[in-house]
Amino acid sequence: MTVERIRAWQPGEGARRATEAFRGAFGSEPDGVWSAPGRVNLIGEHTDYNGGLCLPIALPHRTYVALGITDDRTVRLVSAQEGGGAWAMPVAEVGPGAVDGWPGYAAGVAWAMAQAGATGAGSAGVPIGGFDAAVDSCVPYGAGLSSSAALECAVAVALDDVFDIGLAGSDHGRALLAQACIRAENEVAGAATGGMDQTAALRARDGHALLYDTRDGSVRHLPFDLGAHGLALLVIDTRAPHRLVDGQYARRRDTCNAAAAHLGVPTLREVDADALDDALAALDGELVTPAGATASPDVLRARTRHVVTEIARVEQFVELLAAGRVAEVGPLMDASHVSLRDDYEVSCPELDVAVEAARAAGALGARMTGGGFGGSAIALVRTTAVDDVAAAVAAAFDEHGFEAPATLVADAAGAAGRTV
Repeated sequence: MTVERIRAWQPGEGARRATEAFRGAFGSEPDGVWSAPGRVNLIGEHTDYNGGLCLPIALPHRTYVALGITDDRTVRLVSAQEGGGAWAMPVAEVGPGAVDGWPGYAAGVAWAMAQAGATGAGSAGVPIGGFDAAVDSCVPYGAGLSSSAALECAVAVALDDVFDIGLAGSDHGRALLAQACIRAENEVAGAATGGMDQTAALRARDGHALLYDTRDGSVRHLPFDLGAHGLALLVIDTRAPHRLVDGQYARRRDTCNAAAAHLGVPTLREVDADALDDALAALDGELVTPAGATASPDVLRARTRHVVTEIARVEQFVELLAAGRVAEVGPLMDASHVSLRDDYEVSCPELDVAVEAARAAGALGARMTGGGFGGSAIALVRTTAVDDVAAAVAAAFDEHGFEAPATLVADAAGAAGRTV
């Protein structure tokens, strides 16, 4: 069975596409083209907003933004993926509650960078004027591979460059840009996500996995060359719509905040895995969450159990990776999926079928990746078995009446930056 393979564009192709879109929309030449990668998370799901650890890699699939400064203090945006002509709004009017849909992810970055202290540039923020931007992308849209953060981060490095802000030249500066992108997504686009996606897009390193400690913002780069071990990471886009702004993601975050507050800790990261049973026993009554919802003891315990055990799985995964024992991480991936499915309740039938079919076809381990509620799964497979595993998943989807999935093989790529 033939399965669609999602191709990553070469940088020249991505730059050409974005430039042509810019010329067609605005009738002029851009000041340059910048790009940022999508990401796939190896392990550590829903830990980033809980002060925990996560281990993403940047994908070779990137979002390209052709951008040029204007003198009328207006933001104009077009997207090859969205269509519908140019969206426009005065820079001064961009902010929370003012922008609907995909433009919030792009224009919101300009707003966040201009805010006081948003990028550490002083009490006055940074000066962001008007600009035109055209977007084109080969990051699978709605697949849980962080197409939104790729857009945000491509815009961030573009604005950093054209307005001569100078943050992208250092890791510290990139961490500040990531914070601006996170703020754009949370406050303007309205998605209550953590910071893993933006950090991966801005601070990843080619050929390495990025261990991100969300408690202190530190990163560690771990060599990640599966091919040297005869392995590959197969990403399966289930085509099940991936949505984070319908309240489910925010409810999970809200519940975790309530559990941490009840346990007397800043985040669930402070709950030691060895003391997990005691912490779960302490969650013995209904709680009203910070957002005013009610969470039952069973739900509080399940969400807490996932977060604490998932952080421990990240630590074990890193130990195996650092020791060169990559083929042994499969059981950790399997356990992560079970925890996300049963305790965090963010899987869906398509993700479960993809994981089960991949394992039955010989994958060493498999799990959903990303926020869940649709999106993608990943499977660690022998390089010789990539096509067989992909075909087995497609056959299982056909048997269940699901839309045919698409796949890609994920190699660890580099961070956001200028393309031309």
